[in-house]
Amino acid sequence: MRPIRGVPLAAATLLTAALAWPAHASAAAAGGEHCARQDRVHVPGAALQLGACLPDLTTTGLAGTPYTDSADQAGLTAAGTRTPSGVPGLQIDGYFPDSSHFNTTHGWAHDAQFVIRLPDRWNGGLVVTGAPGTRKQYATDKAISDQVLAEGYAYAATDKGNSGADFYRDGTRPGEAIAEWNARTTQLTRAAKRAVAQRYGHAPRRTYMTGISNGGYLTRWQLENHPELYDGGVDWEGALWTPDGPNLLTSLPTAVARTLGSARDEDMYAVGFARGSEFLWPYHEKAYWGVTQKIYRAEFDPGYDPDCPGASAGSTADRILAPCPADATYDYASRPAAVHRAVARVSLTGRIGRPLITLHGDLDALLPKAADSDVYARMVDASGRGPLHRYYTIQGGTHVDGLYDTYPDRLRPILPCYRSAFDSLVSWVEKGTRPPADHTVARLSGGDVVDSCALGDPGASSR
Repeated sequence: MRPIRGVPLAAATLLTAALAWPAHASAAAAGGEHCARQDRVHVPGAALQLGACLPDLTTTGLAGTPYTDSADQAGLTAAGTRTPSGVPGLQIDGYFPDSSHFNTTHGWAHDAQFVIRLPDRWNGGLVVTGAPGTRKQYATDKAISDQVLAEGYAYAATDKGNSGADFYRDGTRPGEAIAEWNARTTQLTRAAKRAVAQRYGHAPRRTYMTGISNGGYLTRWQLENHPELYDGGVDWEGALWTPDGPNLLTSLPTAVARTLGSARDEDMYAVGFARGSEFLWPYHEKAYWGVTQKIYRAEFDPGYDPDCPGASAGSTADRILAPCPADATYDYASRPAAVHRAVARVSLTGRIGRPLITLHGDLDALLPKAADSDVYARMVDASGRGPLHRYYTIQGGTHVDGLYDTYPDRLRPILPCYRSAFDSLVSWVEKGTRPPADHTVARLSGGDVVDSCALGDPGASSR
C-alpha cells in the first residue's frame, strides 16, 4: 500500500492519464446532453482513468462487457430480482496510485481501482460505496448501482485498496490493510464529488454513503469520521470492529470449532448465532466460517499461527475455504495488547454525525446480529447519537440474498428492504420525514418478498 496523502500535486498530475475505452459496439453517438462535458471530467489524484460513453449504465446494458463483472456479484441478490435498465451516461474506470496488485480487473494488476458512473439525467445526488467482503468495485452493481442510477444519482464504488482472500498481505503493520479501506473510500468520495462537478457544472447537492457487509462497516466508519462529506447513509449488515469485542474474531472461532467437531450448538448460541439459523450452518461451514476467520485473524494477529494461512490463503478454492485448525481455540480476549491495538485502529465508536439506517437479517449466519448490529445500535445510543439512527431487523434475512433461492420457504431477500430504507433515508434528509421507529420487519406469508418490502410492515414489533 502506498500512502495516499504523500503524492505531490505535480506528481499526481504527471501520473494521471485520461484515456478512452474502445468504442462500445452499441453505444449511441454522443450528441445533445448524452455524455456532455465528457472531455472535462478528470478524476483528481487518479493514476489512470478510462472513460466510456454508454447507452445503458445498468447491469442489463453492461452484461458481457468490460464495464461490469457479474461473477463478482454472484450470490448477493436473489435470482428473481428485478432491476431497472435504460440509463445512458458516462462511465469512468481507473485507479489511484497504490503499490499492491491484488485486483487484476481489466488486466491492470493494480489496486485502488474505482468506477464512477455519471447518468445523463442527473438528480443532483451522489451515492458512494465500497466492495463487500473481499470483492471488487463492480460487486454491488446489481444490488445498489442499478437502482440509484435509475433514480438519477451519480454512483462511485471502490475496491477498497485491496481485495481477494490474500488481502491481509497488504500493508506493513497489522490492521493496515483494513485501515486502507477507509482511506480509499474517503479518497474516492472527494474525487467523485469533483468529477461530478466537472460533468454537471456544480458539486452534488446531496451525497449518500452506503454498502453491504464490509461496505456497511465503511458506511458506519465514514459517518463517524467524515460526516462533513455525506448527508446520510444506509448500512446493510455492516461488520463490527471493537477493540475489546465483540467482533468477527470473538464469534467465528466457535463456528470453526463446530466445523471441526469441538463445539456444540449451545456454544454457537452463546456467541450470538441465532436459534433457527441452524439450517444455514452447513453452507457457512463450507463457504464462509473457516476462510473468514483465518484471513481476518491473519490481518490483525499474524503471529498466532504464522503457517496458516501463511503467505497465501490458498491456491485452490478448497484450500482457501478450509479452516485453520488452530482457529478452533482462538481466544481474542487473551491475545496480546498489540492485537487489540491493531483492531482499535479500525474500530467503530457509534458516534455517527449524519442520519444512518441499519438493516440486519435475524438469520445472518456469518455476522450474527446479536454480536453485531444489536451491539452497534447500543453503541450509537450510548454515544448520544440515537436520534440520528434507525435500526430494522429483517425477519428471514441472512447475510447473502442468493440463499433465498435455496430456501424460499424460510428466507426473504434484504435487497427490497434496502431499497425502501434508501428511499426513507432520502426523505429523512431532504424532507425531514422521520422513518419508522426501530422494529422488526416481519416476513409476510404471501406477496412479493423478492421485489417489495415496506419498512412499516404489519406485525412489526419494537426492538
